[in-house]
Amino acid sequence: MSELQAEHLIFPDWPAPARVRAASTIRHGGVSSSPYDSLNLADHVGDDPARVAENRRRLVAVAGYPAEPAWLQQVHGKGVVAAETVRAPVAADAAWTREPGRPCVVMTADCLPVLLCDRAGTVVAAAHAGWRGLAGGVIAATVARMDAPPTELLAWLGPAIGPDAFEVGAEVRAAFLALDAGNVACFRPSPAGRWLADLYELARRQLQGLGVSVVYGGEFCTFGEAERFFSYRRESRTGRMATLIWLG
Repeated sequence: MSELQAEHLIFPDWPAPARVRAASTIRHGGVSSSPYDSLNLADHVGDDPARVAENRRRLVAVAGYPAEPAWLQQVHGKGVVAAETVRAPVAADAAWTREPGRPCVVMTADCLPVLLCDRAGTVVAAAHAGWRGLAGGVIAATVARMDAPPTELLAWLGPAIGPDAFEVGAEVRAAFLALDAGNVACFRPSPAGRWLADLYELARRQLQGLGVSVVYGGEFCTFGEAERFFSYRRESRTGRMATLIWLG
């Protein structure tokens, strides 16, 4: 298996301050075997722990973050923790920090990773936003913990399932319409008689409603790009990508 290289990482294309560092992994460059091939970074999906540890070591070597990330036990909720307080995985779906060298990280395989920073480069955050987290308010909770004017924040939407692949039931659509009737534009009928949901647009609408108007990313589809990304919807038993942000 190939060694992890910089080309195996996605670097956000956004005008973040120079001291803000961020990256998102794809599925290549690690040592895990099928169905976790190859850069699985999750230790809760049944992969060999030694291989996960090696994959994480490789990520450190290439991305160059200075400390162990604040790995979370993600529960599809809206809990937010300060990255510097995490010594072992805690039940939360977002992390933030103002301390240099403290990487915030979320793991996904269809859910939406959201990165945030302020224009001055003093605070960063990462949120895990599947549909339950979005409906439950994880983005609003994260922005609140950053304690910065929303108009001074930038957001980047990392690899998630795209609007042509994310089929949901009527109850999911109803949950979002109850939050905001304007979310109707984020759903369209599927051929199977259900609904296709646009996670990216739902997140953009939430961010804009909070006052975060500068939003980048959102051009990926983890389900459709099998060669590049893990997808729980596509494979069920699979690995996880990581999306990280920290202050240099």
